[in-house]
Amino acid sequence: MEVVYMCEWEKRPKSNHRPSIPLVCAWSCRNLIAFTTDLKNEEDDKDLSHMIHIIDTEHPWDVYSINSGHTEVISCLEWDQSGSRLLSADGDGQIKCWAMTEHLVNSWESTQSSSVDGDPIVALSWLHNGVKLALHVEKSGSTNFGEKFSRVKFSPSLTLFGGKPMEGWLAVTVSGLVTVSLLKPNGTLLSASESLCRLRGRVALADIAFTGGGNIVVAATDGSSSSPVQFYKVCVSVVNEKCRIDTELLPSLFMRCTTDPVRKDKYPAVTHLKFLTRENSEQVLLCASSQMGSIVECWSLRKEGLPVNNIFQHRSPVVGEKQPMILKWRILSATNDLDRVSAVALPKLPISISNTDLKVASDTKFCPGLGLALAFHDGSIHILHRLSLHTMGMFYGTSGSSQRVGDEPAIKRQRAGGPTVHFKALQFSWTSLALVGVDNHGKLNMIRVSPSMGQMLDMNTLLRHLLFLLEYCMVTGYDWWDVLLHVQPSMVHNLVEKLHEEYMRQNQALQQVLSTRIVAVKASLCKLSSATAARACDFHAKLLLIAISSTLKSLLRPHVLNTPDKSPGDRLAEICAKNTDTDIDKVMINLKTEEFVLDGPPLQSLQQLIQWVGDFVLYLLSNLPNQGSIVRPGFGFLRDGPSLGMLREMMVMIRIWGLLKPGCLPIYTATSDNQDSMSLLFRLLTKLWLCSRDESHPQEPDETLLDECCLLPSQLLVPSMDWLPINDGVITKIQSKHQLRLQFGKPYTLPGLNPNSQMEIFSRCGCVTMLRSPNKTNAMKQWEQRWIKNCLCGGLWRKIPHSLS
Repeated sequence: MEVVYMCEWEKRPKSNHRPSIPLVCAWSCRNLIAFTTDLKNEEDDKDLSHMIHIIDTEHPWDVYSINSGHTEVISCLEWDQSGSRLLSADGDGQIKCWAMTEHLVNSWESTQSSSVDGDPIVALSWLHNGVKLALHVEKSGSTNFGEKFSRVKFSPSLTLFGGKPMEGWLAVTVSGLVTVSLLKPNGTLLSASESLCRLRGRVALADIAFTGGGNIVVAATDGSSSSPVQFYKVCVSVVNEKCRIDTELLPSLFMRCTTDPVRKDKYPAVTHLKFLTRENSEQVLLCASSQMGSIVECWSLRKEGLPVNNIFQHRSPVVGEKQPMILKWRILSATNDLDRVSAVALPKLPISISNTDLKVASDTKFCPGLGLALAFHDGSIHILHRLSLHTMGMFYGTSGSSQRVGDEPAIKRQRAGGPTVHFKALQFSWTSLALVGVDNHGKLNMIRVSPSMGQMLDMNTLLRHLLFLLEYCMVTGYDWWDVLLHVQPSMVHNLVEKLHEEYMRQNQALQQVLSTRIVAVKASLCKLSSATAARACDFHAKLLLIAISSTLKSLLRPHVLNTPDKSPGDRLAEICAKNTDTDIDKVMINLKTEEFVLDGPPLQSLQQLIQWVGDFVLYLLSNLPNQGSIVRPGFGFLRDGPSLGMLREMMVMIRIWGLLKPGCLPIYTATSDNQDSMSLLFRLLTKLWLCSRDESHPQEPDETLLDECCLLPSQLLVPSMDWLPINDGVITKIQSKHQLRLQFGKPYTLPGLNPNSQMEIFSRCGCVTMLRSPNKTNAMKQWEQRWIKNCLCGGLWRKIPHSLS
C-alpha cells in the first residue's frame, strides 16, 4: 500500500481548544468522495465541522463545500446506489437528502429532510433497491459476463405497485428509535418512528443490513463490551397511506473478550460495530478498545440443532419429524491484542465467499474484496482477511514508506514524540483497489491497494485481475478510476485488446448495452500511455460518432402507421450494408425517401452535427496515405468496418436531407466550382469500407484509392482535426510511484500546460457544453438530453465559474 496523493487545506489550522470530533467519509460508485473535517478556519472564524466537502478522485483539489445547515456535528454520510444522492445526519436528529443540481458535480441542493428532534443519529442507510450482484472469482476465466457477475435473487426493502422498489432511508437514534422516511412517487415524504424494542435503552453504536427476503436487520450496542450486542428485525410497510414499522428481537451475542479471564476488563468499550456487508446480516465485525489498545472479533449467525432432553431421547420418532433448529451467533475469528483502532473500512466488492471462490482467490492471489482495513492511532493501516482476520498487508503512516507482512512489527518501531497523525475516517473504493482516509489534521489521503496485496504476480495474472475488475465496472456502470490506478503504460495495449476480445464473445443484446461503455473504458486506458494517446482520440471520436448516428436515425419516422418490424434507421443500415455501390445517388434510390422527410428548422439546427460528420470523413480519407502509424489520430478508424459503415449511412441520409434543405449540408471549400464533394467522398469512403468490411479478413487499401486520397488536399480544404486528449487529472501523474502533495482549491498545474488556460482543469476529456442552450428545436433538445447526466466519456459534468469562462 502506498499514498498516491495527499490533499490538504491551506491556512485552516486546527483549533487547540476544541474537543476531538468524529469524522465521516463516504465513497460513491461514481468515484465521488464526501467527507467532513473537525477544522476551524480561524481567519473568518468559520467552523468547517458542519460542512460537507465533495470531491471527485481525479480532481481532488476541486473541492465543493456544502454549508449543510446542520446545527450539530455530522455523524453519518451515505451515498445512494446510483452515486448521485447523499444523505447526511447529525447529533440533533436531523437527516438531509442532497442531490446534484442539474447533474453538476459541484452544485448540490437539499431536496428532502426528516428529523427526530434532539435524538442523535448513530446509523443511517438508504433502503435496499433489490439489486444485488455476486462476483465469482472461480468463473473469472469464463467467456460469459453473466457467469462471472450473476444477479442474486434479492427483494427490495419495500415495493410499490408492480414490484418497483420504493426509495427512502432508515436511521437508528441514540435513544433506541428506528425512523424510516419513504419517498413517494409524487415527491412527498412519508415518515414514521418506532422503538427497536419495548425496553428502550441507549444505543452508542449501530449498523444496518438487509436480508434477501426484504427485511432489515439492525445491530446495536450501548457501548459497553460487557453488555450484549442486540440484533433486531425491522419490517417496513405502507398501510392506508401511512408508514408502518414492525420490529422483532433476534438472537444477541456477548463479545468473547469479556468472557476471557485474561481480557475480562481489558477492553471496556465497544468502539466499532459493522456488518461485513450491507447485504449479509449474518456476519458482523466488533472492535472493543481501551486507551491503550483494541481487539477485533468476527461473528457469524448459524443454524444449529436444538439439543433434546434425555427424557425424550428414547421416544419413538414421528414420521417426518425433524430436529428443532435455532439461530445462534458463533465466533468465526478474533485478533490478538492490537494497537488502538481509530477507523474501520469494509470492502464493497461483492465477491462470492463460497469455498470454491475463496480457494481460487487464494491460488491466483486475487485479494480485492477479501480484506478489511483497520486504521490505528499510531498512523498505520492493516488489511485483514475478512473471515480469518489474518494480516494481508500493512501501511505505516503517511511518510510514504510501506512494509509487507513479516517486516519489523509496529511494537518494535521507535515512536516519535508528540501526537501522531492518524486516520479518523477510512473508506474502500468500489473495487477495493484504493482507500481514502481523512486524518486528524484534516488532510485527505488516497492510498493505492495492490490487487495481490503486494504478492508477486506474473504479468498475465495481473492483467487478468485488472481485466476482471474492468469488466465488473462495465457491467455495473460503476466508475473505473480506481482500477486505472494499477495500470502501467506497458499494460495498456494488452488490456484494450483483451477487453475487446471478451466483449466480442458476449451475446448481441449485451454488446448493444455495453457498446458505448466499453469505448469510454478503452479511451481512459489509452490516455495512460503516450504510445496510445492517439487511440484515445479515436475512441472519443467513436463515442461522438455513435451518438450522432443514433440521434439522426431516431428522427426518422415511418411513412405509414402500420409499420413493419424494422425502423427506418434499421432499414437504412441494412440497405447500405448490402448495396456496395460507390455512387451515393444509386444507393439513395433504394430507400423510401418519404421516411426521411423532416421540417426545415430541425434540419438546420442539426447542421453542426452534420458538418462534423462531413469534416471527419474528409479528415480520415485525406490522411489515409500517411496513416500507417498507430500514433496518429484516426488510425483506428481505417480498419474499423462498423464505424466506416456508420459514416457511410450518415452520408446517404445527409444527401437526402440536402435535397429538402440545402442549407443543412456540410460546407466544403473546393478548388472547383462544379465538383460534387459529397459524391467524391462517398465513393472513396465506400472503397475504404469494402477493404475492412470483413473483420476476419481485412484488406489493405489498393494503390488507386491511396492515389485518389493523396489528391484530396488539392481538391478540398482539409479541416484540422489532429487533436490529443487533455491529461488534466491526477491519474497520469501517479504512475511514477511518487506521492503528490496537493491543496484544496488550487488546481494542480501540469508541466507544459499554459497556466492561463484553466478551462481544461474542469474536464475529464476536454468536452465543454452550455448549461442553457439558445437552440430551442426539438431535434437539438433531443441531442442535449443524451448528455444531461453524463459527459460523452461517462464522466460527470461540473460548472465552470464565470471568471474562467
